[in-house]
Amino acid sequence: MARSKSSSRWLKEHFVDAYVKKSWQDGYRSRAAYKLLEINERDHLLQSGMIVLDLGAAPGGWSQIASKILGDKGRVIATDILEMEPLAGVEFLQGDFREQPIFDKLLEMLQGCPIGLVISDMAPNISGVASVDQPKSLYLAELALDMARRVLMPGGNFLVKVFQGSGEEVFRKEIQASFDKLVVRKPKASRPNSREVYILARGYRP
Repeated sequence: MARSKSSSRWLKEHFVDAYVKKSWQDGYRSRAAYKLLEINERDHLLQSGMIVLDLGAAPGGWSQIASKILGDKGRVIATDILEMEPLAGVEFLQGDFREQPIFDKLLEMLQGCPIGLVISDMAPNISGVASVDQPKSLYLAELALDMARRVLMPGGNFLVKVFQGSGEEVFRKEIQASFDKLVVRKPKASRPNSREVYILARGYRP
């Protein structure tokens, strides 16, 4: 099957991307690792001893960074509908957390422990058509927010990727209803032509 023009363009950009090459050199699973590294350096999200839930974790770039920073004193629990190769220090559950059996299994893994941080770098398969991609992106972000509200400890934090566009402002207001503070980050590792940004919400209010 022939590749679409947008797919071919993405592949071309991907393999000449400086962060892709750097991720190979540094042993990271994806270029997305540098996005979390930069945000964490600025906002100090990952703290010793905390429990982190990584939604849509595959291939594991964010879980890899979180586990490396937390070390043996914290826990990283990751989930995705896709398979993910095992990562040291990361507990992985494959499945759709919207489904009750998977959600129940996830809660079992959490063991009622206080979750200090929920992170989500989830994104839909990009078609290149904004009117199609934007609603899909917001839907995934809303799923992540719903999960964060279910498991975060009071005062916990939430980091989620969204695409700028229709509905984003409404989603921000929805987050603000449950958190003390909200900021938007655009890491250098985000491609300049990408509409993705990261919403960081701090101080969860159950």
